[in-house]
Amino acid sequence: MDDFTGLTAIITGGSSGIGAATAALLQARGAHVAVLDRQPQPAADGILTLSCDVTDDASVLDAVRTTVGTFGSLDIVVNNAGIGSVGDVSQNDDAEWAHVLDVNLIGAARVSRAALPHLRDSDHPAIVNLCSAVAFVGVRQRALYSASKGGVLALTLAMAADHAAEGIRVNAVAPGTADTPWVARLLDNADNPATAAQALRDRQPLGRLVTADEVAISIVYLASPATAAATGTILRMDGGMTTLRL
Repeated sequence: MDDFTGLTAIITGGSSGIGAATAALLQARGAHVAVLDRQPQPAADGILTLSCDVTDDASVLDAVRTTVGTFGSLDIVVNNAGIGSVGDVSQNDDAEWAHVLDVNLIGAARVSRAALPHLRDSDHPAIVNLCSAVAFVGVRQRALYSASKGGVLALTLAMAADHAAEGIRVNAVAPGTADTPWVARLLDNADNPATAAQALRDRQPLGRLVTADEVAISIVYLASPATAAATGTILRMDGGMTTLRL
């Protein structure tokens, strides 16, 4: 498929996991792709890799300017950059709350804000945010992370309403527990990694983790000009975690 031919996309946190899978898929479908990451890794030929900290406005503005200067336009923003947090509400101090919210929630707003002037010039503008199943269901030991992703859900709907008249579509994908480097590190730190991994699989009715490629397909689906009627959509790619009880 070449439905992204001539379009330019930026993907935050695009050097690994879901972001890297999304970058590869967008490029395969014809897009010019810029990966924005605090620690950018080598990418496929043709993908622009830029050092960018989504908590720093100057860094974000510079990355957006460089992308537009390189490719001539900006049409798609994938707000994928995010960090995790473990603990109940008593276990994360104010500094951790501020940092996680700054990356996961304010970072998405910051990147979108920088991109808006360019998206307004696009014929096919789209923003896709990364939400999570924990925005819909309570999961133990995820108070801060859940709050940040609940904020992403609300932000997505508000942005979709704000920019619908401009033709800028804003949607989100809400994965369940995905097979990503962060989850792998979480399991490595567990007292019993095998038991912890089985518990993650068991809480999703399909009995397995969501793959990065599955989430990437969902992101690309919402970003595509072929889904031009979709805005304010939260696509759950969660193995049934939020809707099924078996």
